[in-house]
Amino acid sequence: MFESFIKFLELGLYHILNVDSYDHILFVALISIPFLFKDWKRLLILISIFTLGHTLSLVLGIYGIINLNTSEWLIPITIFSVALFNIFTAGKTFLKESNLVLAIVLIFGLIHGLGFANAFKSLVGSNNTLAAILEFTIGIEIGQLVVVIVVLILSFIFQNLFRFSKRDWVLVSSSIILGFILPLIFMSPLFS
Repeated sequence: MFESFIKFLELGLYHILNVDSYDHILFVALISIPFLFKDWKRLLILISIFTLGHTLSLVLGIYGIINLNTSEWLIPITIFSVALFNIFTAGKTFLKESNLVLAIVLIFGLIHGLGFANAFKSLVGSNNTLAAILEFTIGIEIGQLVVVIVVLILSFIFQNLFRFSKRDWVLVSSSIILGFILPLIFMSPLFS
């Protein structure tokens, strides 16, 4: 049982922190960029809402309630959307407090989970599926917290040591991520 826990926990960590599949890193980074260390509670709620959506869609996908085999191409669109949102709302604090943002992050979590549901189903095999999903989810949450901490540290460094304004930090870092995600969008079925 403990071996299964470690296996799926590591799988969840790897799912987030895998540099070869950097879409989750970019998405979590984009969610984190507008925040400071003092905003950690709100940011933790956003990240947990994303994990909830991701987990819910894994459950729905694995148990055959929802099947979107083509949803993986939607993941770059979610990253693109959050990057644009950050760019157009840089410096506007009222939007990060919005319940609309929570709802969008939940929906994007659902999309990210559905993009991985079929692959996860093959990894679970004969293991207890629900337990494996929960173990995997713990790994995802830990991996996301690692990304959040790194982004908050970078934010602190750029805003305090290099004297970037918060607005400039959000604009520049979100624009860089936008540049990383554009090739994935152009390689998606939308442009094939």
